[in-house]
Amino acid sequence: MLKVDQVWVKRGASVTLEDVSFSLAPRKTLAVVGESGAGKSTLIAAILGLLKPSHGSITWAGAPVRSCRPALVMQEPRSAFNPALSLRHSVLESVTAGKLKVQDDRLERLCRGLELYPGLLDRRPSAVSIGQAQRVGILRALIAAPPFVLFDEPLSALDAVTQKHTAKLIADLQDEEGFAALIVTHDLGYAVAHADEIAVLKSGRIDEISTPQVFMASPKSEYCRTLRDAAVALGALEPPV
Repeated sequence: MLKVDQVWVKRGASVTLEDVSFSLAPRKTLAVVGESGAGKSTLIAAILGLLKPSHGSITWAGAPVRSCRPALVMQEPRSAFNPALSLRHSVLESVTAGKLKVQDDRLERLCRGLELYPGLLDRRPSAVSIGQAQRVGILRALIAAPPFVLFDEPLSALDAVTQKHTAKLIADLQDEEGFAALIVTHDLGYAVAHADEIAVLKSGRIDEISTPQVFMASPKSEYCRTLRDAAVALGALEPPV
């Protein structure tokens, strides 16, 4: 289980995360939503060990998160790959760097699950669509069977139809693989449709954590009610029943 316990992160004189706490169990999905500047990128960096909390702890099963080899799916799919290398090389180098072995049937099975034909991996990033590049990014994240995967705005670069399809592929693979998923997003529609819990981040603090059902029916804070109502007005969410 991922446990973020009373985490504070300071950058110079500024506090970018303040007393953030939550937990995430295997096979569960937590969506962290918030506007620009809320602290979402800082949270990702802290979980991955790129920023050291000034207070608090971040652990997986009681040990430092890095010990479980968490995986990251980045927001910009093509820029996540070396443009001079084939996609296959980029996918497999993450495994060889960790001195792990992957059976060919696992690579083929994940390709099928992501609707990627194996020959596509021999192309360079510029020779595939944005949607294909994002699915290869998910393939690279899952290839070493991590117990925990971070998704940083995984659908934002995709068109609406591809977003919906990719979200379903992620959910299906999570059911099969059993990983815990933390999705950092500004897309409330995605969070409500696919997360087990939603954590709303505001100015570096967790404003509220609730199930999608509670968030839609009766958010506790005025800020969360404003977010929900704005998403409904824009057509991103169905009106609460």
